[in-house]
Amino acid sequence: MATIKDVALESGYSIATVSRVLNNDPKLSVGDETREKIFEAADKLNYRKKIVQPQVKNIAFLYWLTDKEELEDVYFKQIRLEIETLAKKNNIELTTYKITEGIKSIPTNIEGFIAIGGFSSKELAYLRKLTSCGVFVDTAPDPDHYDSVRPDLIRITERAIDFFIDKGHTEIGFIGGNYHNPDTDEDEMDIRERKFRRYLENKNLLNEEYIFSKRRFSVASGYELMNQAINELGDNLPTAFFVAADPIAVGCLQALNEIGVAVPDRVSMISMNNISVTKYISPPLTTYAIDTHEMCKNAIELLLERIIEKRRIVKTVILGANLIIRKST
Repeated sequence: MATIKDVALESGYSIATVSRVLNNDPKLSVGDETREKIFEAADKLNYRKKIVQPQVKNIAFLYWLTDKEELEDVYFKQIRLEIETLAKKNNIELTTYKITEGIKSIPTNIEGFIAIGGFSSKELAYLRKLTSCGVFVDTAPDPDHYDSVRPDLIRITERAIDFFIDKGHTEIGFIGGNYHNPDTDEDEMDIRERKFRRYLENKNLLNEEYIFSKRRFSVASGYELMNQAINELGDNLPTAFFVAADPIAVGCLQALNEIGVAVPDRVSMISMNNISVTKYISPPLTTYAIDTHEMCKNAIELLLERIIEKRRIVKTVILGANLIIRKST
């Protein structure tokens, strides 16, 4: 097993310097080149490889959501907090840049980035000029150039429909939000709705009258859309709804409760994300739990692979989700 002395001999620096660098002594003042040579020597000799944690500097955290969007969907706040916590744990120097500051606010000397939110083609092209080391969380807007980690929304949608069908439902509705295309500034059909339509069409169960969507993924939009469904369909409401996200589902339940529609006796509901409030609403919401910690952990690992291990091939990680059955089904 290699020792600090071995690493010192390999790197050409003193034992004291090597020891302080490998232990991330904050009081030690040495250049980045020195640190890099010592960590390369330690890695070559497999010295404490699993616990050696070099500091990674100049990483941009691109939080491309507005304050309103975060307030409307706590899912993104969970991701932001997880990224910030894991960055500190992994000795990553993270600087946050927001959509309101614009893409040109990002320094040209960044080593890499972690990104959340929607990016235009021009913004992606700008990022490619800055660095090849980047990870997108929850989306994959540039899979030919950058890593990404995201939930398997297509499979979750299929599983939700299969769950309803197994329970005897043949009248299944969808309530969701739209994808806002930053290139065209237009709203487009979200991937969950597209899959919902195709999957039910293949089973000869698709009813266009049961589909309701608008731009926001918020409690307010869920309340509005469910009221729209109630007004348009009346007694012909479907017996089950798949809802694209928990905040929307909270609004849907509020609308149903106000007019006395029994959930799940008259209408069953499944959503996704498993935000904290879903276990406390009435009735508690059945939802697919997206593990934001695992998603962010993978994002950090992907970034470190690109920067420290010099991985060149692009990776896309797709995570599954567990169904948490509560009283809305």
